[in-house]
Amino acid sequence: MILRTIKTFWHTSIRSEMEYRANFATSVLYSLGQLAGTLFTLSVLYNKGYRFQGWTEDESYLVVALFTLMDGVTTSALNPNLSKIVAHVQRGSLDFILLKPMDSQLQLSTRNLTLWGFPNIFFALALMIYAGTRLRLPLVAYALGIVPAILALVILYSLWFAVGTTTIWFTKIWNATEVLRSFIEAGKYPMSAYGVGLRFFFTFILPVAFLTTIPAEIMRGTKAPTFILVEAGLATVLFTASRLFWKKALRSYTSASS
Repeated sequence: MILRTIKTFWHTSIRSEMEYRANFATSVLYSLGQLAGTLFTLSVLYNKGYRFQGWTEDESYLVVALFTLMDGVTTSALNPNLSKIVAHVQRGSLDFILLKPMDSQLQLSTRNLTLWGFPNIFFALALMIYAGTRLRLPLVAYALGIVPAILALVILYSLWFAVGTTTIWFTKIWNATEVLRSFIEAGKYPMSAYGVGLRFFFTFILPVAFLTTIPAEIMRGTKAPTFILVEAGLATVLFTASRLFWKKALRSYTSASS
């Protein structure tokens, strides 16, 4: 029943989005240009003799690929859904969501799906395969990379949903989401690109390192596969926290009809 409902949500969303097909072509060009710019920056840095400590240029491509994947999922699935929580609260339509038998968090997280992030997802996978081929990674490395990549998506979702939940108290959270996106941008490059203080912050305070750098390290074999358990633990804690935070927020929610 739930899967059928989500399928209906996504089918309706995609049909609506495809009415503006020129936008998809634009998003392809934009994504390609954005990725080309990042790779060009890496190329210039390495050609000028700069090195991210412990990372070759091809290994850095793995980090860029994972960041591009996260960005694609954010564009297609997270932003279209979680940015609408504000509108639901302001218009009172959150009441209708809460009255439906389907879990409210699940509804708010899966109702919309756009195609605009798909080019980034495709380019990310292509770049990952290209970098892996140049690094001569075995197939098992890709298999090991899938698990932390999925866990990274859970972490990313949990952070986004927690920020979106604050709209229950503060209806204008646009600045907060932009700050979060800016911090996540730090995951575009290996964490060794930053100083000790920032590395600590992006690992233990805001776990950006777990979105890109650590999954890439697991893929290239510089972190033991057992480190996946650490990422799984973090993903579980953050997802549970976002869930509890949403439940707490609902207890403070005043419906439009009250």
